[in-house]
Amino acid sequence: AVFAAERPGVVSLTWHGWRIDTTAAFLVLVTAALAAVAALVYRLWLALRRAPQALRTARRGSQRQRGYEAMTQGMVAVAAGDAEEALRQARRADSLLGDPPLTMLLSAQAAQLSGDEAAARSYFTAMLDRRETAFLGLRGLLMQAERDGDREAALRLARRAFELRPKTPWVLTTLFDLEIKRRRWREALALLEQAVRHHAFSAAEARRRRTVVLLGCSGAAEAEGTMTAALVYARRAHRQAPAFLPATLQLLSLMAKSGKTRPATRIIHNAWERRPHPELARIYGVLERATDPLKRFGRFERLFECNPGDRESHVALAEAALAAKLWGTARNHLERAAGE
Repeated sequence: AVFAAERPGVVSLTWHGWRIDTTAAFLVLVTAALAAVAALVYRLWLALRRAPQALRTARRGSQRQRGYEAMTQGMVAVAAGDAEEALRQARRADSLLGDPPLTMLLSAQAAQLSGDEAAARSYFTAMLDRRETAFLGLRGLLMQAERDGDREAALRLARRAFELRPKTPWVLTTLFDLEIKRRRWREALALLEQAVRHHAFSAAEARRRRTVVLLGCSGAAEAEGTMTAALVYARRAHRQAPAFLPATLQLLSLMAKSGKTRPATRIIHNAWERRPHPELARIYGVLERATDPLKRFGRFERLFECNPGDRESHVALAEAALAAKLWGTARNHLERAAGE
């Protein structure tokens, strides 16, 4: 405004016999006013043109909002165990949202809650056809299969879930348990290592499970006649849990069959110090190749010294004494084993 006031000018416009003389500042003002009016008219025309679409969008937004509220209320009803309300809200959400992936899970859970397993299965099966809901559908079908005791179907579904989400902890633990029930020990061992990497088991739980699975692998290898592999698995199981008696007995049994007397004897001495057991004494006797009962008694005296205060030590030594016809010694140890 200051610039225009300090620089007055004259503008003359002739148009169809009309002549307009005015200042330059006034011409700028009129031009600005016309531009503002044109902008307002354009905005009004644009708003009128977009009004139907805006109304449809607002209506759809309100409808989706009510659909989400119905889904929320349906989930709350499922959590509360209200089957009738859950089904009603599921139908309402389905009609409002018109988006099956969003409502299938609620419908399936509502059907399960009402006891309609067939309808729930159909919903879960339909979820498999969509990439975004396939995993949830598999979980629902897997839970149904486990509840029905159908291990074949459960194992098949768990493997499909593993293909979709190989890092999901519940998938790893479920598939691991199913492989164990089928006695597929080597597959279970591979799954266990993957589950440990993804923290599906604690360190202590993983060690316990690994011991049992390695013991199963050893038994399977022994049944197949591959004694070397059976011995390797048994050693690994024993290293995982030296105090776990079944693993110790499996290792000792394989060592006895393989003629590994010296290391087996050492393992028995260590195990006897921790926890004497009749089966350890039996294998200890098998390892003794001498036929002289007195020599066998002397060998069992060395075992007795590993844990002289335990009842099983007295029983084992008494049995060796009976075989050697050392009646007084046998009676003495049996009385001490029997106590009062």
